[in-house]
Amino acid sequence: MQPAGRPGRLPLLQALLALQAVGRALGRASPAGGPLEDVVIERYHIPRACPREVQMGDFVRYHYNGSLLNGVPFDSSYSRGGTYDTYVDSGWLIKGMEQGLQGMCPGERRRVTIPPFLAYGEKGYGPMPSTGTVIPPQASLVFHILLVDVHNPKDTVQVDTLELPAGCVRKAVPGDFMRYHYNGSLMDGSPFDSSYSRNHTYDTYIGQGYIIPGMDQGLQGACMGELRRITVPPHLAYGENGTGNKIPGSAVLIFHVLIVDFHNPSDPVGIETLLRPSEPCNKTSKLGDFIRYHYNCSLMDGTRLFSSHDFAAPQEATLGANKVIEGLDRGLQGMCVGERRRLVVPPHLAHGESGARGVPGSAVLLFEVELVSREDGLPDGYLFVWHKDPPSSLFEDMDLNKDGEVPPEEFSSFIKAQVQEGKGRLLPGQDPEKTIGDMFRNQDRDQDGRITAAELKLKSDEDQERLHEEL
Repeated sequence: MQPAGRPGRLPLLQALLALQAVGRALGRASPAGGPLEDVVIERYHIPRACPREVQMGDFVRYHYNGSLLNGVPFDSSYSRGGTYDTYVDSGWLIKGMEQGLQGMCPGERRRVTIPPFLAYGEKGYGPMPSTGTVIPPQASLVFHILLVDVHNPKDTVQVDTLELPAGCVRKAVPGDFMRYHYNGSLMDGSPFDSSYSRNHTYDTYIGQGYIIPGMDQGLQGACMGELRRITVPPHLAYGENGTGNKIPGSAVLIFHVLIVDFHNPSDPVGIETLLRPSEPCNKTSKLGDFIRYHYNCSLMDGTRLFSSHDFAAPQEATLGANKVIEGLDRGLQGMCVGERRRLVVPPHLAHGESGARGVPGSAVLLFEVELVSREDGLPDGYLFVWHKDPPSSLFEDMDLNKDGEVPPEEFSSFIKAQVQEGKGRLLPGQDPEKTIGDMFRNQDRDQDGRITAAELKLKSDEDQERLHEEL
């Protein structure tokens, strides 16, 4: 028997074997000095999101610090100011590094310990150009790795919809002109560009080669107001050379994109009826009509621009008189009094590429309109029309004091009486006094302040005489 308190040989051997097993599991030398038996991976920073993991055949960009087991450094990508870029499973890396990269996520940090037979084996390597350090034969290596990004040459554009607005009635197609905001970053989160920093959307045609191919593809099929994440592999971005000083060669690009609006140069006005009056509608608004309407105008992202409710009275316009933008003029035609509509007006029927005060260039406008009233318009060039045939003794009726002349006061009194009695009507939407004054000056041929029987002519008679002279 052994003395009390001293373990026997069998327990000591079992303890030693257990320690060696733990050493092999950790990838470090055992207490007996045994070598590593496999690559040991310690993940000490794992990003919250992992869009993909490294697989054989992938192209990776990573930073590393390399050292021997005793801590002596032999190489570092940081000292060269750039990532180490290579294919995995292409024979360009030592076997242990290929294994150590497997399953890594972009942004992940690992400590990878590689045994000699998966590193430089019996021959060693060196001296290393960056440090002059020689990797001795049978040396285990330790790498601290940061994976910057990963892609495969067969990768296509990846589109993830982060936010999709309700009621998407149309999706972007090639040939559309789009306005969008974006934040661009590398796979490790490093930003390289943002439209927000310029306080202006990026405006371009899609599907026509004006932007990098990956973004061109990633924007198609989007809805207005949609938020997308577009991941673009380098062969569909800036390739092996990169661009500028923020996008390195072979970099995967990630864009967070907000689609503000888009349109096609052939788009008509989009018209959606929101409310029809309950009573039958026998007459609708048409070209030449004088109308009163309320409106709210905004951009497609909801940014408020203008509203008639900010004023004391509804907006007034004569349809077809070029008093409002063309798209709004078209959208207000064919309406019943009391009807409400939503109008989507493309920029070529609004304020065009230049925009207007408060309206960005190439902006699609959203109107909600309500027709308050309408009046039949007058033929082009007319200031007053009779509802029936005019009096046969027109001048005599107009000459109230029967002195053979009609001064402005008599003319005005006569015209106002015809309107009040429903026998005729003035051009709607204008100041009646100004309209009557213009009518008087048209009839006062010699501009002496009086109209005589010889001077007085109906507009229809004037038009007929003009036609006869032209013929």
